[in-house]
Amino acid sequence: MRYLGINATFHDPAAAVVVNGEVVAAAEEERFSRRKHGKRPVPFSAWELPEQSMRWVLAEAGITAEDLDGVAYSFDPEIAVDIPDDPYDHVRLDYVRRAPGFIAEALPGLDPSKVTYVQHHVAHAASSGLAGPYRTGAVLVSDGRGEGHSHLAGEYVDGELSILARQELPDSLGLVYESLTDHLGFLRSSDEFKVMALASYGTPRFLDELRDYVHATGDGGFTARAPEWEQFAPRRIDDGTWGGAHADLAASVQCVVEETLVELARWLREQTGQRVLTMAGGTALNCVANSRIWREAGFDDVWVQPASGDSGTALGAALTLAQRAGDLAAPEPTAALGRSWDDDELAQWLTTAQVPFTTPGSREALAAEVAGILEQNGVIAWFDGRSEFGPRALGFRSLLANPMHAENLERLNDVKGREQFRPVAPMVLEDRAAEIFSGGPIPSPYMLFTHDVAPEWRDRIPTVTHVDGSARIQTVNDRDNPGIAALLRAFNERTGVPVVVNTSLNTAGRPMVDDPRDALELFGSAPVAALVLGPHLIRRAGFFA
Repeated sequence: MRYLGINATFHDPAAAVVVNGEVVAAAEEERFSRRKHGKRPVPFSAWELPEQSMRWVLAEAGITAEDLDGVAYSFDPEIAVDIPDDPYDHVRLDYVRRAPGFIAEALPGLDPSKVTYVQHHVAHAASSGLAGPYRTGAVLVSDGRGEGHSHLAGEYVDGELSILARQELPDSLGLVYESLTDHLGFLRSSDEFKVMALASYGTPRFLDELRDYVHATGDGGFTARAPEWEQFAPRRIDDGTWGGAHADLAASVQCVVEETLVELARWLREQTGQRVLTMAGGTALNCVANSRIWREAGFDDVWVQPASGDSGTALGAALTLAQRAGDLAAPEPTAALGRSWDDDELAQWLTTAQVPFTTPGSREALAAEVAGILEQNGVIAWFDGRSEFGPRALGFRSLLANPMHAENLERLNDVKGREQFRPVAPMVLEDRAAEIFSGGPIPSPYMLFTHDVAPEWRDRIPTVTHVDGSARIQTVNDRDNPGIAALLRAFNERTGVPVVVNTSLNTAGRPMVDDPRDALELFGSAPVAALVLGPHLIRRAGFFA
């Protein structure tokens, strides 16, 4: 059977297709439209569908709209509650109710009656509980808001979801964090990760006061309302400066959110007796909190959906329909669900653009050349395989650098045009990770947990060691990314360090590079030494000769 999943109500519009129980493709609209997050999460944008990603996932699956057995839309307007502080929310709901007609117009031949509304947090839950490696386990969802809730706690048993607790709005951990993001001069529903990074530079001196506003209630729920932030720190103007009371406030909110999530996870563990926890929702992108849950909540394993934000609800909604039809295949978790081009197609892009390139001839030969550039402290734009579904660059659309030079952090942030308090992450060979990193799960393939860097390694890999001695690692093996694994081995042979810097292949305010044209445009405008395009290598000296 064939199911299309769609996320369109708030932000990060996306589409996914599931055929005979298997996830075939998933993509975010921003990768096609080149508009960060696809759209802003305002009521008037709810009519905008991920039309390009919808059409692409169907084409990738080799099916048409007429072939679909169902379309899952990841928001149910019939259970939505009024939002008193948003006088235009009724506009959003009106557009959502009209979505079947909008989708049929975008996909000619589709019968609008095939569109089914899937509850927002149920779709989030399915994106982890059905797309992840465990079909039996506890599931925890937390974000800004769904129809009338901001949180779901439950369990899957053989793929069947039981909901044990929900938190009604307006209490919301995600909305508290969004409110702080705005107060700190960043873009809400977009820049929350900046607050998490800034928190590492502060001390949580406002924690006791904030616990009055944010805390678990012992019954699977919580209280979470944004205070008047000015009582702690004045509103920040994003003028390039940071630190002081603003960093302390970020640290305090980060800490109280972590505490609350750990308590929610512990409650869920006690209620279910499950040994495994899966997580989704925008709050699950908070890798510092995820690591505390992994260490303190009592589960044997914690698996987080790489596309935990709203884009992942497209995937979860499609899987929910497949589950209801008894049509789930064995899970094969991966974030590499987007577009790709074969070697000849990539060569044709370069030939058409009249770009000089070489093709080293083998994965190992390419890795050796790139490792040599990295050893000489050149920055690499790496484009290989299917693009990532979700916000993390995982070695398919990445900027790579040498981790052994402290100045490379400032250098990379300058290349990307972003704040200097922002960290970059290490890629590490999976079989070497435990020598260097601790305090989080290993393997950790999706860059969703923080780990402590061993003291003897902090001076060896200063670029990726955050100010608090942590790093948000990605472990790599030959099965999931043989090209990056070969590069890590080649770099290790040259330097004795099985780690390279990984950050997303984009510049500030732009979506990650997705197609070859995007890669060439970035390479032409950013100071990187070389571009890897599949098996092909373009050196800057040759490009501008």
